[in-house]
Amino acid sequence: MAEGAATARLEAGSFRDRDGRVFYRDGRVYRALSEEGLEDWKRLAATRFFPRMVEAGKIVPTETADLPPSSLESLPGPWVAALEHERIPFVTYPYEWCFSMLRDAALLQLELVAAALDEDLIPKDATSYNVQWRGCRPVFIDTASFENLAPGDPWVGYLQFCRLFLYPLLLTAHLDIPFHPWMRGDLEGPTPAAMSAVFGSWRRRLKPGVLRDVYLQAKLQAGAAEGDAAVRGELREAGFPKELIVANVKRLQGLVDRLRWRREHSEWAAYDGDNTYDSEARGVKEQFVADVAAERHRKLVWDLGANTGRYSLLAAAHADRVVAFDADHLAIERLYRRLRKEGPDNVLPLVMNLAAPSPGLGWRHGERASLGERPSPDLVLALALIHHVVIGAHVPLPDFVAWLGDLGADLVIEFVTKDDPMVKRLLRNKADRYHDYEPEVFEACLAERFEIVRREGLPSGTRTLYHARPRSLPTSP
Repeated sequence: MAEGAATARLEAGSFRDRDGRVFYRDGRVYRALSEEGLEDWKRLAATRFFPRMVEAGKIVPTETADLPPSSLESLPGPWVAALEHERIPFVTYPYEWCFSMLRDAALLQLELVAAALDEDLIPKDATSYNVQWRGCRPVFIDTASFENLAPGDPWVGYLQFCRLFLYPLLLTAHLDIPFHPWMRGDLEGPTPAAMSAVFGSWRRRLKPGVLRDVYLQAKLQAGAAEGDAAVRGELREAGFPKELIVANVKRLQGLVDRLRWRREHSEWAAYDGDNTYDSEARGVKEQFVADVAAERHRKLVWDLGANTGRYSLLAAAHADRVVAFDADHLAIERLYRRLRKEGPDNVLPLVMNLAAPSPGLGWRHGERASLGERPSPDLVLALALIHHVVIGAHVPLPDFVAWLGDLGADLVIEFVTKDDPMVKRLLRNKADRYHDYEPEVFEACLAERFEIVRREGLPSGTRTLYHARPRSLPTSP
């Protein structure tokens, strides 16, 4: 089970979701169940598909929890039992995934719907927030969302599947529009009406999935709103055979499986092969990172500005897991595809702009955790990054170094001077107002928060690598 935003702030906290109350004790994740929820769980546990999917790593391991009654009595609500879920170590959200991650998560959701239907169960919803990641492998976490399929009932999760899986995929696959701002701006995903406006021309409406799942859905939604119709009740009364749901799920599986994002170029996706490093400089840099990574085994490494993951992979050999962040969607897309084919299985790639990282979102900013509320690293890689943050995103150099210091982790950072071709590229057509972007200022800022263990200049003379350890800061009164 993934950490909810509430637990990122308070380990002993709890929060209510649609299927119960999730709460945390001693680092373990539980879900309190009502009588109805308990019956749903018993039916799910007795199916053939549930243990098969758990064994395949597609559903989070879950079992009935052995807890004293007092553990449930302290939670407001009519709870009669609890489940324990295996904990997902690093929670992520769909607006941080690349295209193929969202596509693979959608295929997992549809696979589970199809498997449940075979045994007359169906998920109550179809939200992409019910999928998390172990490295590059999606895992479904909401085991309490399955219920009996009542005769004549439609699949009520279909529209939610469209809004939180299919529509974002269509935006990127058909129009090369990034879905991240849409999903971060509305946690329920784009509406049929909004998507219909985007795919407004008939040429666009004839693209796969648009006419039926966007345009017609927008018309149906508008008609239902005008008539104030209870659509689910009307469908039940008319009789909605299970075979129609099965056929729709199979159709969606084929549609999603064929979707591809075909962009070939972005500003930085080719950086790994198009930069100022020669083979000697690359070798020195790789050895420096490998030496620091091999000093001791780490639980969690953050690779900031990971690009296509060259140094993430070096760190992964000496860590439980690595989270590889980059603002370039295509770079993360390529890294994800490579990891799915070749491994390793302990690297998680995410689309993240460090100058505008994921904030706390939802009710009271607590439904989706900010980046700062998630597990902290014990090693940070910040290679060929600082000039992008300071010059490209206008973040003051002292502020960026202070933020790195706040992470409380060992640091491998590369300083790139203004004489470097990549920095000159960033300064092109800009007035140079970055007076604090100098090696002396950087080292002074670094020394305030870190002990510099080692430094090594690269052969170009414009780049220097640093290994630094955080200083112990006095406790504030």
